[in-house]
Amino acid sequence: MVEDVVRSFGFLTLGTRMKRIGERLQADTQRIMDDLGAPLQASQYPFLAAIDRLGPLTIGELADAIGITQPGATRTVAQLVELGVLESEQAPDDQRRRIVSLSKEGRRLVANAKRDVWPRIRDAVADLCGDLDGPLLEQLAAIEDGLAAQPLQRRVVKVTS
Repeated sequence: MVEDVVRSFGFLTLGTRMKRIGERLQADTQRIMDDLGAPLQASQYPFLAAIDRLGPLTIGELADAIGITQPGATRTVAQLVELGVLESEQAPDDQRRRIVSLSKEGRRLVANAKRDVWPRIRDAVADLCGDLDGPLLEQLAAIEDGLAAQPLQRRVVKVTS
């Protein structure tokens, strides 16, 4: 087996390692969502969740709430408006700003996700991280090993009909 150099360099490659873990978690989350019939990409749901929690937001506020760049938020919002899950209108006080809110379909998707999707993903990640203890690099190794041994998709409690 080839040495995992990203892991072996420790703090030197921490950003790369965290990105790798994030990408793995995102991919596993997408598989879970696909299995459950969720109609959006995993990366799009934080937009719906932020607006559900905080109410209508400008694009800049939404970008800040999610922790991404404003151009990235603008692109995703445009996709979600096109899909009919978000609505965007000019701010009454400033024609240059857009206020984004959930559409009726967006509210329905959020309600379904809160009930059927998000709890399963949260519980699967909690299961993955449940035994973590100790220094950060060891915890990252445990998360990586845990994902390799059993992806989130297999950690999700299946609902039997």
